[in-house]
Amino acid sequence: PTPQKPESIHFIRCGAASWGVTPAGTDSPNIVVILADDLGSNELSCYGGENLITPHIDRIATEGMRFTNNYASCAMSVPLRASLYTGLYPAHHGSFQNHKASYPDIKSVTHYLSQAGYRVGRAGKQHTNPRSVFDFEEISGFETICTSRTAEYTIDGIRKFITKDNKPFCLFVCSIHPHAPWTWGNPEEFDKEKIVLPPNCVDNDETRELFRRYLAEIRALDNEVGSVLEVLGSTGQLDNTLIIFLGEQGPKFPFGKWTCWQYGTHSAMLARYPKTIKPRSTTDAIVQYEDILPTLMDFIGNGTIGQIDGRSFLPVLQGKKKEHRKWAYCMHNNVPEGNPYPVRSIQDKRYKLILNLKHDQPFFLKHMMGKKNKDEMWESWLQQAGQNEQARFLVDHYTTRPAIEFYDLKNDPWELNNIATERKHTKRIATMQAALEKWMTEQGDTGAEMDIRKKQ
Repeated sequence: PTPQKPESIHFIRCGAASWGVTPAGTDSPNIVVILADDLGSNELSCYGGENLITPHIDRIATEGMRFTNNYASCAMSVPLRASLYTGLYPAHHGSFQNHKASYPDIKSVTHYLSQAGYRVGRAGKQHTNPRSVFDFEEISGFETICTSRTAEYTIDGIRKFITKDNKPFCLFVCSIHPHAPWTWGNPEEFDKEKIVLPPNCVDNDETRELFRRYLAEIRALDNEVGSVLEVLGSTGQLDNTLIIFLGEQGPKFPFGKWTCWQYGTHSAMLARYPKTIKPRSTTDAIVQYEDILPTLMDFIGNGTIGQIDGRSFLPVLQGKKKEHRKWAYCMHNNVPEGNPYPVRSIQDKRYKLILNLKHDQPFFLKHMMGKKNKDEMWESWLQQAGQNEQARFLVDHYTTRPAIEFYDLKNDPWELNNIATERKHTKRIATMQAALEKWMTEQGDTGAEMDIRKKQ
């Protein structure tokens, strides 16, 4: 059966539609959100990355707050960006499969902030539909197609947007880095023999070559961030602007995007606003992308915006609270990127529970395993798996999954040791599974029935 639109969405719409705002004044603070594309946040030097220094991104962390427990509720661009802009989980906004349009009668940041007197613009990657929901003023200067092999940019469009009148602005700068095919930047900066690979990677020449191309695009991303900071500074807007940097979901490597594992869902978030955010501060509060929109509204003084899924974490930014959420949730529907393979997860700061709802079949992803899209790194992993025990373990771990996975993130941050069968965790698993299933019910998430191909 075709998944039905959750009834609770009506309550969300009504709450948003009846929400009133106080128009912003000319002295109101501005907002700039910089969004990466498929970034493994572990590579940023401010998050402990060892392969490159990212000085411009690090500057935001040094002059603001670094979040260590920010999570994507879906590790794919279309669902995640819709969540960022609407404050709704994927089952509620409708983009619960990649490249699936959101429901046409919901509201986004473009409505809420515009009603509050802000100009709302977006530069770079778009990946949202329909336009009636995501009605951004599109700003020129940054590449919009994430698979482009080139990525020249200029900040002239941004400069024009932020200086054209006295109204406060909210600007989303959406880079296409470091989204594959990793053809931009200078990989010669990185000695592939000295690259520190994540422990969930098969170590071979093909992996190292692709990885250094990926690192070159992280360098390009950092340069773009530097340019945005420069234009804010040169126009006198830097310290009157809340700057948020986001890593989006993880990279196009096995265990990254298109999964519910940490490499796919854990995301960088940095925030700078010297008037109220303490420099060099760090928080381990659990937050999700759905929380960002209500936080922005709270920041500009307009409070809540009705019955959306997100909740403002402004008190965390201000150093007034240390905690925010008990759980972070994630969903993955594999169609149209591969075979139906629905996955759901829940986690706290220490433990992660993953349910593979169609575990009786191998996982297939067309972008790595398809005949038309054979991934050279994945092919090298398969070849090495025939003669190397570690490679064989990683290939099997990725493609052949049990019904339940359970990980101790403190002792196993890369989720390579499934401890779901250990009896000492039985009670904890049952508690987390009940909370996850409750969330799915509240969302109208029908699980396996949601991960289907459209009828022709």
